[in-house]
Amino acid sequence: MQSPHSTKARRLRELIDRQTVVLPGAFNALTAMQIERAGFSAVYISGAGLSAARGLPDLGLLSMTEVLSDSATIANAVSIPALADVDTGFGPAITVMRTVREFEQAGIAGIQLEDQENPKKCGHLAGKRLVPSQEMVGKILAAAEARRDEDFLIIARTDARGVEGLEAAVQRARAYVDAGADVIFPEALESAEEFRVFAGQLARQGAKVPLVANMTEFGKTPYLSVSEFEDLGYRMVLFPVTALRLATKAIERILLELKNHGSQRDLLEQMHSRQQLYELLRYEEYERRARSFRSTDDETSHH
Repeated sequence: MQSPHSTKARRLRELIDRQTVVLPGAFNALTAMQIERAGFSAVYISGAGLSAARGLPDLGLLSMTEVLSDSATIANAVSIPALADVDTGFGPAITVMRTVREFEQAGIAGIQLEDQENPKKCGHLAGKRLVPSQEMVGKILAAAEARRDEDFLIIARTDARGVEGLEAAVQRARAYVDAGADVIFPEALESAEEFRVFAGQLARQGAKVPLVANMTEFGKTPYLSVSEFEDLGYRMVLFPVTALRLATKAIERILLELKNHGSQRDLLEQMHSRQQLYELLRYEEYERRARSFRSTDDETSHH
């Protein structure tokens, strides 16, 4: 019998086979629950989001234990598949093996590995450095060997476009597919034409795997819609930090309001009401369960 974890991994594969999947980024379990409730079929656990939620920049500062703990909490708060950003895999190929085992066991549907040196940077910043292609190939081979569920997705991200150029990004991607990557993620492409060229060249080289597009804000990539990415040949579209950026801006606004006016009254309409928040958290469902257990206890005590 299949575990629910492997079912989530298979479900993510089936979704990608059928259509282009939109994955908004979650930075905690509550955000993931909102993503599911809004009708999305999968969630992305962004490394930048997790770092920011812990008060740290996205420079590979979190340990595997921290990312694993946060990812497991997020993945298990929802019934939709969750894809986790594990940056460079937390170490060499042998460490990547452990990373895959731990994240798979935690209920994650797949991981995304990148080919930057440590300390890594946000993919849309200057000054990135890449590991040799062969080192990344070793990590992918290790990841593929380590997984116990063949449906667990291994996504290889290449940051080569901003360092070595588009052609090099295609060559690296081809090597990563040959090593066993299920999906390819070209980071920080700079135009719709580059997305088209990358997809076309990779397909012509016989590396026909699903592709990921990262639609982050304020970066190198122009604001293309999901349907535009779909037309360009991409089967997954990430919005990694969108919800976080909007949330922090909203928090800044309410704090300024409190500081300047000493009351939150004028912003009540912009808040979730008590009832709305309770609905999201399934408050009544928990209360109902608590009551049912109490009645069982009462019956037992009368016997």
